[in-house]
Amino acid sequence: MTAETPSRPPLMVGLTGSIGMGKSTVAAMFERAGVPVFDADAEVRAMQGPGGELVGRIEEAFPGSTGPEGVIREALGAQVFGDRDRLARLEAIVHPAVGRKRARFHADNAQADMVLFDIPLLFERGGADAFDAVIVVSAPPEVQRERVLARPGMTPAKFEDILKLQVPDAEKRARATHVIDTGTSLEETRAQVGRLIGELRAARG
Repeated sequence: MTAETPSRPPLMVGLTGSIGMGKSTVAAMFERAGVPVFDADAEVRAMQGPGGELVGRIEEAFPGSTGPEGVIREALGAQVFGDRDRLARLEAIVHPAVGRKRARFHADNAQADMVLFDIPLLFERGGADAFDAVIVVSAPPEVQRERVLARPGMTPAKFEDILKLQVPDAEKRARATHVIDTGTSLEETRAQVGRLIGELRAARG
């Protein structure tokens, strides 16, 4: 390959999974294995934090939902939770901004052999076809429920409302290119991740 010859673009891998399935844990395993990871949730938190680029627009659309430290999650949640129209208004502010961050990440890692995009609502919002492979992180329902209800401020009713907004886990698994089972030990999950990275790199050549 000469200096003028462009390298192959990185393998585009999407990572998704329903609430409480262990997606963040799996994403961290990929990152520790040397795969660049774009964390959509982390980008949103930064843009909604102190001085974040979206704080002003969110306050304008949802008065009283921000403060000196950025978006007040409880206050914003009280305004949008269970209201599809308000949620859609918030998403119209957040999603394009995340898309721009994602494009920048992709450009910055153009020389990598593989990049991972951690996108919680990949199937819900569309866009799965943009990836060479889609990994779904999954666990048995009882494990998912136990994990979610252990979170501060979570209630069974809130958990059920969240599930209603997400594509069912069984459908996600059916649409996935690969599935990582996190209903087992961390060691076994890490082994699954290692095997999958090897498979993806081998398939890419």
